[in-house]
Amino acid sequence: MFSLCLQPSASLKVQREEIIGSRGYYSTRVARNPNLEKLQTNYLFPEILERELKHVEKYPNAKVISLGIGDTTQPLPEPVALSMSNYARALSTPQGYTGYGLEQGNKELRRAIAETIYRDLLVEETEIFVSDGAQCDLSRLLLGSNVSIAVQDPSFPGYIDSSVIMGQSGDLKNDSGRYGNIKYMKCNLENDFFPDLSKIERTDVIFFCSPNNPTGHAASRQQLQQLVEFAQVNGSIIVYDAAYSAYISDSSPKSIYEIPGSRKVAIEISSFSKTAGFTGVRLGWTVVPKELLYLNGFPVIHDFNRIICTSFNGASNIAQAGGLACLSPEGFKEVMFKVDYYKENARILVETFTSLGFRVYGGSNAPYVWVHFPGSKSWNVFNWILDKTHIITVPGIGFGPAGEGYIRVSAFGHRESILEASKRLITLLCHTN
Repeated sequence: MFSLCLQPSASLKVQREEIIGSRGYYSTRVARNPNLEKLQTNYLFPEILERELKHVEKYPNAKVISLGIGDTTQPLPEPVALSMSNYARALSTPQGYTGYGLEQGNKELRRAIAETIYRDLLVEETEIFVSDGAQCDLSRLLLGSNVSIAVQDPSFPGYIDSSVIMGQSGDLKNDSGRYGNIKYMKCNLENDFFPDLSKIERTDVIFFCSPNNPTGHAASRQQLQQLVEFAQVNGSIIVYDAAYSAYISDSSPKSIYEIPGSRKVAIEISSFSKTAGFTGVRLGWTVVPKELLYLNGFPVIHDFNRIICTSFNGASNIAQAGGLACLSPEGFKEVMFKVDYYKENARILVETFTSLGFRVYGGSNAPYVWVHFPGSKSWNVFNWILDKTHIITVPGIGFGPAGEGYIRVSAFGHRESILEASKRLITLLCHTN
């Protein structure tokens, strides 16, 4: 038996000692991805969690109420949990065991999504790609580092961070908090939380969320028609986030595909997370219409399919069994009961802040309440409310420069927590006012 022992040469030892000597530590010679260096120091939600942990250390006996991160709190509908349990139990049998599934998702689930969510909208099951969540799919839209993008301001920070990582953003301008190559479409009270498209420069990709996170605004049919026409004129692709569409109570469209012409310009992303309570189960989907083409006429769906097959082995079979149960007549009814529960929470929060004289937006078509504190810094309001009431919210500035002066309050809580938070806020703000 032979053994090979490689000893570093004297010159290599010297080089290693020189590296350690000049830096005080050993490192590889691999440079850090320059795009990651452009990310702002902390992602919003881990920063909130860090502040919450410090608050708990300071006030160990306080009962903290989290109305910040939009994590669901109600248990899964019983038919859904039972379906996943049965599937998991069957995996222990020769007859019920399954391995890899289709990367694009279970055919039966894709068909159910097409027939239940997109009925009468001509979405085919083969255009639906099941995934482990909407946020994950944002990072799978590999449209290239040279594409230009536009985002609502304020909007979910994942759109910007994923674009930074892909090299699409340009450099961060510290004075404004904006990235140089990203177009920020201001959405505020003055424009009915919908951007003035006549003032927006053409970009390759437009990220648009309706109902919007964080403002809670659901775009009207007329507004979405303007958006689709804007994309058609400019040859842009809309990435439409419909994760909160189940919360829409009025006549606002629940899908971009309700708008004529949208199939030629729009990708839609959605999720089971905030409707069925799948934030931990992880299941979502993306729709890529066959009519959506690149400049050279190549179908976008073919590239997305290749990306999925290369970077993803498919959503959990157990999670997909749960998703299929969500779309059954009994399961869907139970899911909408959960949605109604959170909508009632939102109503209570809106009523609380409104009764105190605050300008409040959202809450009727979304599980988020957007509260204005004029002249105040968002992080200061966040810290003040946390310190005085032990309630976690989200500072509006974390969603973009236009969010300064606002906080987002989540309706994803237990009813008793929502009512207790309402009492604490009334006590604090009444005394302040």
